[in-house]
Amino acid sequence: MLVHLSFKGKTYGCDLSAPLDISMPLREGMDTVNCFYAPPMQAEPVIAGDFKGSVALGGPVNFLNVRFNPHGNGTHTECVGHIAKEPYTINQSLRSFHHVAKLVSLYPTRLDNGDRVILRDQLAELLEPGEVEAFIIRTLPNDALKLKTNYSGANPPYLHHEATEYLVAAGVQHLLLDLPSVDREEDGGLLLSHRAFWQYPEHPRTSATITELIFVENTIKDGFYLLNLQIAPFEIDASPGKPVLYALEAVD
Repeated sequence: MLVHLSFKGKTYGCDLSAPLDISMPLREGMDTVNCFYAPPMQAEPVIAGDFKGSVALGGPVNFLNVRFNPHGNGTHTECVGHIAKEPYTINQSLRSFHHVAKLVSLYPTRLDNGDRVILRDQLAELLEPGEVEAFIIRTLPNDALKLKTNYSGANPPYLHHEATEYLVAAGVQHLLLDLPSVDREEDGGLLLSHRAFWQYPEHPRTSATITELIFVENTIKDGFYLLNLQIAPFEIDASPGKPVLYALEAVD
């Protein structure tokens, strides 16, 4: 299916039959991405009397209870409810699902203390103010190990809060990145980048979202895409996410 869209006075073509999935699969076991010491996802058949919720065990259908942690078990989209006292939910916060997005690739900067951090100047070189509402960061190096890395206790890269402040000033409403968090794994509860992005508690940006633990294949080039930001309608702060990109071609 081919569609046309207008963005900043230009017309682009987009093939909706050629999706580029940038989510990580959510599956059981330890051979998958994990962070913040979350228990791995579990899926177990419902057993009730003679009923077995597993065709393999002789039941009529597969009928599973699933247990997981959105923040620790894979790609997820979160809202200001992640850090707020108020009951903001992702289902109520994310109300628009298609956005023109810019994908960039960069190496985090290693600081003197050993932390690997994305700095303001790096983002200022890659994003102009008002350029897009959705911004996607692919960190380098990039390989399939990201699909099964256990980040717990590893102090993975993160965003400096001044870099996050720049994104907000530039008009970014939806931030996507392939890291476990925009903040340092252990920061004493400061959550400086989360607070900067959502401007909480002073002026909460209730429609802004952060999507973490994406995975962008190296075959997907930096540039502009149509983003379909998909979630499940959970009335909690976060949901498993399935962001999908579609290439844009300028139309003469």
